[in-house]
Amino acid sequence: VKQMVSSPRWISIALLCVSLYAMYTIGIKGDFYLTYIPVEGISTISPDEIVGASGLAGAHIFSASPEQAAARINELPGVISATVTLEWPNLVHIAVQEDTPVAIWQQAGKEYWINNQGYLMPARREMPELLHIQSESTEVMEDAEGNLLRAFIPLELLAGAQQLQALRPNLGTLYYRPNDGLSFDDPQGWRVYLGVGTNMHQKLVVYQAIVTDLQERSLQPEYISVSNPTKPYYRAFGLRS
Repeated sequence: VKQMVSSPRWISIALLCVSLYAMYTIGIKGDFYLTYIPVEGISTISPDEIVGASGLAGAHIFSASPEQAAARINELPGVISATVTLEWPNLVHIAVQEDTPVAIWQQAGKEYWINNQGYLMPARREMPELLHIQSESTEVMEDAEGNLLRAFIPLELLAGAQQLQALRPNLGTLYYRPNDGLSFDDPQGWRVYLGVGTNMHQKLVVYQAIVTDLQERSLQPEYISVSNPTKPYYRAFGLRS
């Protein structure tokens, strides 16, 4: 009997049984499933969206791939980078570096965030404190599945809008047309066209000089354009420059 118990064959069978039992226990016990997944580094993207993209919720620790999960998260609009770490027996941690919106692009009744490089991404929540640019273009922004057809706006457009906001913080919504560039509604009752680019200070100086001249002549403008500050023009009621 001692020979039988200590023989290599029986030792192997015993080890196999122990291994099978361990695998069975690990497979059925809830301690080895990923049920709590904390996410750090996010402010505009919801944790549920990050966890959903990772595919880790409810996964078994042995079937989870942190590299694949991070790659899936990185595909989300607004995510710059993501790292996923796993620890035995069921600990997972997701760290995300999020893109930061600097302005809101409004078109066809929808809003999109603009990052500092001019790229567009879905607006996930309202951010009234950001600069708003209302596009008056008829360009189609999304396909039938809701995917963005336009990935970015020109940097000279964004730079001009940001400069205008810095120079006149109370302008409110800016407007954009491809042929006219940026514009805003003067509280006195007319539209001001400024084009694009970073020479907005010069354009506003020229604009103010035109307003002063018109007021001295008791003329009410319909619009004023300083898109080209060296060749400004306006249309006043009953008069065109």
